[in-house]
Amino acid sequence: MKIRLIIGIFCYTILFGCTMDNDDRYVFFLHNRFLEEHELNDVHPEYGQTAYLEIIKTFEESGFKVISEKRNGNVNARDYASGLVNQIDSLINIGTKPNNITVVGTSKGGYIAQYVSTLAENPDLNFVFIASYRDSDIQNIPEINYCGHILTIYEKSDPFGVSAIERKTTSSCKINHFKEIELHTGLGHGFLFKPLKAWIEPTVKWANGYYNN
Repeated sequence: MKIRLIIGIFCYTILFGCTMDNDDRYVFFLHNRFLEEHELNDVHPEYGQTAYLEIIKTFEESGFKVISEKRNGNVNARDYASGLVNQIDSLINIGTKPNNITVVGTSKGGYIAQYVSTLAENPDLNFVFIASYRDSDIQNIPEINYCGHILTIYEKSDPFGVSAIERKTTSSCKINHFKEIELHTGLGHGFLFKPLKAWIEPTVKWANGYYNN
């Protein structure tokens, strides 16, 4: 099931070599692993249903053009990210400013977003990594290299997310803006299943270029 995959509308423009100024802001939203392996309405035994459509609607109501799809099966994070980089390059080629593009990922989606950051190597893109870093990642996924304006959000009660300062330290790309937010919702990993203001609002600010608020 694909949701609002809008990149295809640019093919005509790219085919004829046209460019244009584009002040629209785009959010690539990458959902968690549970939804990748289950149907849209399936309920997690602990965290409930992933409010995927509601999350997308929230971003749209905040003024963004949302690019997202419900992934199916256990996709390879790096391979999937490579396809997203091509889509981002298409947007840039038709005049979209890189800092008007934000890649937001929750849980596994956050790891895919980290690969997008690594492969795109564009310091002007925005990224929000949510509940998608553990201390063991430095050893287990050494190829990740943060690049861009980076916001990480994690929940204190969630075992699948901690501070990613060490990853920033080991990354070689220049990071002009880096911020971390530790939440205290008490919901564990379930905080990302819903469009909670606690993570939606800072994500929206980041995607709008308010890096210091």
